[in-house]
Amino acid sequence: MSEISKLRAMVNETASYLKEKVGDGWQVGIILGSGLGGLVDYIDDKKEVPYSEILNFPVSTVAGHRGELVFGKIGEKKVVAMSGRFHYYEGWNMQEVTFPVRVMKALGIELLVVSNAAGGLNREFEVGDLMIITDHINAMGTNPLIGPNDDELGPRFPDMTNLYSKRLVALAQEIALEVGVKTRKGVYVAVTGPTYETPAECRMFRILGGDAIGMSTVPEVIVARHSGIKEIFGISVITDMATGEGHPEVSHEEVLKVARSVEPKFVELIKRLIERA
Repeated sequence: MSEISKLRAMVNETASYLKEKVGDGWQVGIILGSGLGGLVDYIDDKKEVPYSEILNFPVSTVAGHRGELVFGKIGEKKVVAMSGRFHYYEGWNMQEVTFPVRVMKALGIELLVVSNAAGGLNREFEVGDLMIITDHINAMGTNPLIGPNDDELGPRFPDMTNLYSKRLVALAQEIALEVGVKTRKGVYVAVTGPTYETPAECRMFRILGGDAIGMSTVPEVIVARHSGIKEIFGISVITDMATGEGHPEVSHEEVLKVARSVEPKFVELIKRLIERA
């Protein structure tokens, strides 16, 4: 079996396995970043499936990531939430990192919500801000679509303009005003990690137009577009300032602490967004 057909076969095998366990007709996929897993507590009628039990799935190894797919409902929407994502820096290849997105598409989702904890490059941002992603810069030095292309999974050269749904950006801003949550808008820069950026790198990415920087999200978004998912909404929690101007050293523990402190307003915004999307 070729590498192309092997990937498609694995996606279909995993989707069939999950359909037998949890049914079909899923509408919204959610990828929860570090320290943001609390949204799953607001999913009704939920069924949790650990990654370790899912055919062909990697297993998340990072603190702050539970490592399970959560199926259920938010409002009237049938949702699939990844409580814990996979990162390139863990040693997974890009196809493994993005495999769950392809599976979610095979389960029927047409809207993907991606979240992350990120460093703030924009000097006007503050720790604890929520930044709605309007575009991204892939500075990971690789791409999940490198290699032979399976036309049944998506086009060889997918367009990357208007990646992030303008309709959902506007709706999220409207909801944020209603619930009194301050939001920013900006460009997310993805790097491989696992090291945090040097001051010089932070200055460079700010000059290039980045507003926030992190180690995830972009591979999943690229594959979501490639696979034909109709709408994508992205949001970053600014857990530290990465301006390159002498701010305190960053640790993963501090990132998780800030993310969890912001989690209630993040959850309220995303919950209402999904209900009204």
